[in-house]
Amino acid sequence: EIERLARIVPVREPKMSRRERLDRWAALLEQHGQRTLKALRQIEFLPAHEREAARSDNSPLSIAFADPVLRREGLAGDRFGDAVAFFELPVGQAHYLLCDCHYQGSMTGRGVATRIRSIARRVTFAELWNRMLGRPASA
Repeated sequence: EIERLARIVPVREPKMSRRERLDRWAALLEQHGQRTLKALRQIEFLPAHEREAARSDNSPLSIAFADPVLRREGLAGDRFGDAVAFFELPVGQAHYLLCDCHYQGSMTGRGVATRIRSIARRVTFAELWNRMLGRPASA
């Protein structure tokens, strides 16, 4: 009787955690080594809707979006707003990672990867809260 009434739902692989997504992005950028990447220009001065749409070819964002794994995980595009949403980055952290004002023309894959890993290793409020409540890290 249960088989007749039940709705079969395929089990989907668990999505990557925020930290795993950031680590994957860092690994992709690390492959670019010391080659110069293009930073986004003066995004702190843009109105919110323009900042969200900001993008550039040969940027850390275009490298992330070129990866089929990150796209399959849900990365919607290579715009600033896509990165903020997908990597769960506060706008300030995304600005720190992607804006030209932090690089003075010397943005490299290795340099951005180091910054991303630094952010990925920070313990989030949600992780602290779950620890306090005795929940598993992925809850």
